[in-house]
Amino acid sequence: MKYRKLGKSGLKVSEISLGSWLTYGGYVEKKNAVDSIHNAYELGINFFDTANVYERGEAEKVVGEALGGYSRDSYVLATKVFWPMGTGPNDRGLSRKHVFEQLHASLKRLNTDYVDIYYCHRFDPETPVEETLRTIDDMVRQGKILYAGVSEWTAAQMAEALAVADKYLLDRIVVSQPVYNMFNRYIEKEVIPLGEQKGIGQVVFSPLAQGLLSGKYTSISEIPADSRAAKLEGMRNGITEEKIAKVGQLNVIAKELGITVAQLALAWILRQPNVASALVGASRPEQVEENAKASGIELSSDLLDKIETILA
Repeated sequence: MKYRKLGKSGLKVSEISLGSWLTYGGYVEKKNAVDSIHNAYELGINFFDTANVYERGEAEKVVGEALGGYSRDSYVLATKVFWPMGTGPNDRGLSRKHVFEQLHASLKRLNTDYVDIYYCHRFDPETPVEETLRTIDDMVRQGKILYAGVSEWTAAQMAEALAVADKYLLDRIVVSQPVYNMFNRYIEKEVIPLGEQKGIGQVVFSPLAQGLLSGKYTSISEIPADSRAAKLEGMRNGITEEKIAKVGQLNVIAKELGITVAQLALAWILRQPNVASALVGASRPEQVEENAKASGIELSSDLLDKIETILA
């Protein structure tokens, strides 16, 4: 496993990281979830991601329990705040009250004194950016958060946050977590250029397009019964015959390299220097092992041109 610096910070994270969205605490049985986390750790993955809203805190409990046997300084742990965690008017968003209360609730579920990265899970138009950043800055000063991050914020929203942080000498965001894969490349236009300019690293989620780039789908009429697309509502929306055909062409390239199409897709993402880590999900320990092998694979410029032709 290879490691990269997270933006301009001194923190180093594994090129492949393990997330718990749509998996741990619900869809995936607990033993497989714990075994996947343990396998990831043994493979050199040091970066684990979760969120308070994943299965309403249950994912955090699984992650915290699975990592509990390891030295706390040997891994990087991230969680998030924004989405509703109750029915009250203050049970969502990025207000000082909600951020403060949810951080402490997450720490309790994770059974830890601090998180390495705390993400604002979405932008909150109802709360001043200064209020949110000042709250996070207070928690950084108390040692409960080490680094601040955002997820799915636009380049303009991040630029505003940086300006506010600089104006009031608050802790700056150093990491952005957007969706990014061969079929969803919107961050290439503004988010990555801003990250390169301002020192914000990208930790991208859904790098395999929710399983589409794993090569498991051969037709939209033949969705494997054990796949997430078969079990979870709404997962089929991004699967089209056109995309499946492109994955087939990519698979030819992957076979010529002696790797899987999933490893090719991950290596393609890691071609971006501003991407610090590709965040994968896993319902079985074997999937972690396969994805981890993508770390260190380098694609030639000719090969990247071929891939571009297919994707276009």
